Amino acid sequence: MSGLSFELARLAELEAAEVHDLLMLRAEVFVVEQRCAFLDPDELDHCSWHLLGREPGGLLVAYLRIVDPGRKYEEPAIGRVVTKPSRRARGLGRLLMREGIVRAQQVWPGRAIRIAAQHRLEAFYQEQGFVTAGSVFIEDDIAHVEMLLAAPANARTT
Repeated sequence: MSGLSFELARLAELEAAEVHDLLMLRAEVFVVEQRCAFLDPDELDHCSWHLLGREPGGLLVAYLRIVDPGRKYEEPAIGRVVTKPSRRARGLGRLLMREGIVRAQQVWPGRAIRIAAQHRLEAFYQEQGFVTAGSVFIEDDIAHVEMLLAAPANARTT
């Protein structure tokens, strides 16, 4: 999908309307579509980078957050990966993950990236270079698995 623009920002840098948009998109998928009653906004939102993908015209259609190392895992963690249901099957998820990985590696060069992937999406994340790094576990009534993307061999570490 061409024409998608990305913005990476800390929660405090986002305008109220942007926070509203990202929370609405997350709720549309994680709470309503997946029928999962859980408190989506959490303490990790404050120690994360938020990647917003917008179509021309400003509609938020893709989002993920990158949690600072040491907050959820030792490594930076990508999570809350979501695409707008009405825009699926257009490659947005792959585009979003590629952008998220690039941005995480820019902020934390030389670091591996860890995710807690929904188990049903394990093959999708393997396509992005992640390898399974643990057993299946249940989080919010959904099967998940930890996965790890190794640090680039040629990157400098910080």
